[in-house]
Amino acid sequence: MTRIPWWRDAVVYEVYVRSFADADGNGEGDLQGIRSRLGHLRDLGVDALWLTPFYTSPLADGGYDVADYRDVDPRFGTLDDFDALVSDAHDHGLRMIVDIVPNHSSDRHRWFREALAAPPGSPARSRYIFRSGKPGERPGEEDPPNDWPSAFGGPAWTRLDDGEWYLHLYAPEQPDLNWRNPEVRHEFEDILRFWLDRGVDGFRIDVAAGLFKDESFRDLHGQDRRMLNGPMYSRPEVHDVYRRWRQILDEYDDRMAIGEVWTDGPQDLALYLRPDELHQVFQFDLQLAPWSAMAFREVIDAALKAVAPMGAAPTWVLSSHDSVRHVTRYEQPGGLPGIGHGRAKAALLLLLALPGSAYLYQGEELGLPEVTDLPDEARQDPIFKRTNGRTAGRDSCRVPLPWSGPAEPYGFSPDGVRPWLPMPRGWASVTAEAQASDPSSMLNWYREALALRRRLKDGLPDELEWIDSPDTALFFRRGPLVCALNCGENPVRLPAGIPLLTSTPLYGDLLPGNTAAWLTAP
Repeated sequence: MTRIPWWRDAVVYEVYVRSFADADGNGEGDLQGIRSRLGHLRDLGVDALWLTPFYTSPLADGGYDVADYRDVDPRFGTLDDFDALVSDAHDHGLRMIVDIVPNHSSDRHRWFREALAAPPGSPARSRYIFRSGKPGERPGEEDPPNDWPSAFGGPAWTRLDDGEWYLHLYAPEQPDLNWRNPEVRHEFEDILRFWLDRGVDGFRIDVAAGLFKDESFRDLHGQDRRMLNGPMYSRPEVHDVYRRWRQILDEYDDRMAIGEVWTDGPQDLALYLRPDELHQVFQFDLQLAPWSAMAFREVIDAALKAVAPMGAAPTWVLSSHDSVRHVTRYEQPGGLPGIGHGRAKAALLLLLALPGSAYLYQGEELGLPEVTDLPDEARQDPIFKRTNGRTAGRDSCRVPLPWSGPAEPYGFSPDGVRPWLPMPRGWASVTAEAQASDPSSMLNWYREALALRRRLKDGLPDELEWIDSPDTALFFRRGPLVCALNCGENPVRLPAGIPLLTSTPLYGDLLPGNTAAWLTAP
């Protein structure tokens, strides 16, 4: 019998390191803080944790600006702390996935400092992407080399005093590496081995489609920056990198890689899932879909169709450190208060019933909403800064987790320590401690749903079969499991089966609005 790889149907919990748990009292989460809360993750019932970057970094973009890829930032701990965390996680039955950031480094990275000190055309500059500008409309003015925009606002180019421009698809503090330089390729292969040798079980690859740029640096002319084979993303050359990375991963037991790939559609994603490339890619369409049975079904059909030819398994996600928390996203303007909470419970059953793996974001098991009233002076996201406050950025979903106690810092930090982002008043009722003793809490709902999925998953096939349902609902069967989701406001009749778990109580054989149920198939 062929063993199913662990990642194929795993539930992975994203840990945003800076906001998970602060053990040393500096107001920022750290590795020892994560270590102290591994029991929470074990009891929750997840299979693995994914750590956002903890490497040496000035934190211009929350750690996605890496100054040293082989060390831990002192704010987060030491390499010894990391080794202890990996060991403890494995002892708790948890796998460890870490972020790798290959598209760009920090401007404080040794290589970029060398590039700034070197003249144009030097080997030190060839590790990054430097170009001459174009004549501006007025005499003596110079424009950037092309019209590419930064994802964080403004142009994707910054000019140096010597006249050359360097590329940064994100913040100016994140210069893009030149993946056409063999030195860059060899460096990252060595970085992979460094962390694999320390026992990590996998990598989440940041900006996985962005490594190569069109050699002519042609203008976008208003086209989608992420289009397949476009000038900025999803160049065909990137697949050679992942074929090599797959060879390295295959030298180790049970290791994997998942790519953050934003593309035009599911078919483009499948290119990264060929048998000799990545094991998984994130499929964000469920996260982007409105609260609609039709929209959910279209997303699910497209995702399953895309991965099937590759023999790969889909991934499902509702929230992350880059998106509005789905409890808030599912709120209905002008509707009943708290409807987002009920919809989030129902969405979890949908997520966990689908074939493939599920990625959870820290705090969703507590039902945390977006913290939308952060003061401007507290915000740190470069999106907020680069758009002069026109775009709020992602700080609102990154507020530290409330663990216990009646007031800030709610057990995130030692008492009296102010967290790096302010925590709301009124969170005493949503702390992990308060919810653990409440049978009706979101935390206990997650524990129950995850425990049931774990018991059922080995008997579930990779395929699903749609069952006829009302327009506002979607019903499907996977072997002995039937999942029913009603996205409407009015009750609908349940499909045949014996209820196993429901997100809200049933009305006899009726499924209430904004509710999901699991049933045993007749």
